[in-house]
Formats: sequence, C-alpha cells, structure tokens
Amino acid sequence: MTSKMYQESSSAPSVIADQLSQDEECYRELGAYARADNPAFVTTIARGSSCYACYYGAYMITARLGVPVIPLSPSIVTLYQAPLKMQNSLALGVSQSGRSPDIVAVLEACSKAGAKTAAFVNVEDSPMAKLADIFCPLRSGPEFSVAATKTFIAGMTALARFVGHWGQDQALLDGLKSLPDVLEKAQKVNLNPIVELFHDKDCALVLGRGSSWSIALEAALKLKETCSLQAEAFSSAEVKHGPRALVGPGYPVLIFAPRGQAQKDIIATAKEMREFGASVLLITTAEAEGADLILPEAPDPWLDPLVMIQTFHLAVEQLARSRGMNPDHPPHLDKVTLTV
Repeated sequence: MTSKMYQESSSAPSVIADQLSQDEECYRELGAYARADNPAFVTTIARGSSCYACYYGAYMITARLGVPVIPLSPSIVTLYQAPLKMQNSLALGVSQSGRSPDIVAVLEACSKAGAKTAAFVNVEDSPMAKLADIFCPLRSGPEFSVAATKTFIAGMTALARFVGHWGQDQALLDGLKSLPDVLEKAQKVNLNPIVELFHDKDCALVLGRGSSWSIALEAALKLKETCSLQAEAFSSAEVKHGPRALVGPGYPVLIFAPRGQAQKDIIATAKEMREFGASVLLITTAEAEGADLILPEAPDPWLDPLVMIQTFHLAVEQLARSRGMNPDHPPHLDKVTLTV
C-alpha cells in the first residue's frame, strides 16, 4: 500500500509549480518593502522542518543580500519574556499549520516590538497567517503524513522566491520557474544506494555546508522520526571539531555537496571520511570527485539542495518501509506540536 508520505513527497513538483503560478503580488510587495525599508536584520520564527527551511533562507539572504539573519528561539518570548527591540527589522514566520502557540506568540511579539512581519504558511485561515503584515501562502495542500515533505520544499521555494524579489534577481526567479521539471527528473533517480547504506544501521552522520546545511538537518530528522535511526547533522567544517571522532570502519556518512562555494570543502571532507574507513555516500548534482549519486542540476546552484532533499524524502520513505516501519505514523509524534 502506498504511504501518504510517498504520495505527498511525490507531489512536490506539482505543488511547487502551483505555488510559483500564484501570489506574485505578495512576493513583490514583500520584496519592495525590504528594498525600501532596508532592514538592519531579519529574524526567522519556526519549529522542526520549517526551522530548517529557514536556515536555508538565512544563508540565501545573508550570502546574496548581505543582511544578517537571526533565528529567534520561541522560548525567548514564551519563557523568558525578553524585551525585544525590533525596530527596522523584518520577522519571517514559516509554518505548515500556522497555529503552534509559541510560533504565533513570537510573531506577535516581534510586531509589537516594531518589526514588519511576514508569514509563509500552508493553512490560509490560521492565526499566524492572519497576524502577519504580509501573508504568502505555501500552496502545499493538505499534508497528512506526520513527516513533512512537500511543505518543507514549499517553504524553501517560498523563501528563495522572496530573496529573488528582494534582490530583483531575475535569473533566480527564472530559475525557480524551471525547478518543478528538475524535481520531476530527480524522482526517477535510483534510490537503492541510500536505502542500502542505512538499511541495517542504527546511527549515522549527515553532512552539508552553506546552502546544504539545512537539508542535512532535515535528512537527519527524517532518519530519526521515520526510521528510528540516530542520525546527527553537522557542517562539514564543524564535524572536524570533535564529531569525526565517532567515525570508524563502516560508519555510515551521508554527504550533500551542491554546487557553489562550499562544495570543495564538502568533497574534501568526504575524502577524509573515506580514509577513516567510513561508508560514505556523497550526493552531488554534477560530476565531482568521489560522487556516488549524481542528481539533475537545478537551474541555479542555490536551488540544488531542493533537488537533493526531494530525492532523499522518497528514499527515506522507502528505507522506513524496508526497516518494517510505518513512515506515516512515527511513534510518539503528532502532526501539529502545540509547544509553549
């Protein structure tokens, strides 16, 4: 029987095409505001997979536009009641449900503290969508599997689209229009190398850097929640500061190496891990030294991580079933987490 996770992940190309065909006005408005107001900094507000999507957006905003981005921990508001000073700033909330109490509370606190607020939310009548100054729908449709897949990619796409409008980067915006076709091609890649690497393992490292740091975190989360596999994500730079002591013969290491400035370092780390005897699976979108799985290239190197995580979502669903687990219903988890 086909799982909901598989159905939802497989729908990502059509979801992204639908998102990109609508709501142009809200993205233009948000981009125009950012250019005119020139915020001193941006804060992101999210939990779980949405938080990882925000890390991707943070790298894009800072690397391409030069504006610092600060992930704002909800407990700063809900537990510590910090006196926020948010003048001349932009607060971005990203959520599937838009109704986790802590996320809503933080976005509201940012607004009261002087920030302009924007929300990228899948549920249009949610408290978070109603609260924001500017609301951009994710357009993912209902997501029933506990493990978020299409909404994660939709969040990444929405943030990349915002960056394109903020920076008036027509090349990036044009590249996004071609993304659904590339995601469709990525679904046809042989997933067996990923499934075989983790089928009988109980631990793993997942590495990325820069634009792929977010998907390393997302992949590690999916391995934990759908496969009960203790996976930890690290930057290919940070892993050298202690975590690589874990690595020995046969230790599984999954590495995402998209095109761009960080690729050389990521590939060097993969080579080093192999020298330690690790079982390395290096995923790239172009021919590269030591590449084990080559995926279709995205229209822009910054979009490569979306292609990579699309393939991984399908692979981890297959992996979960091969390990005798139901990917739609991980133990102890609910679709909406009502944190305070």
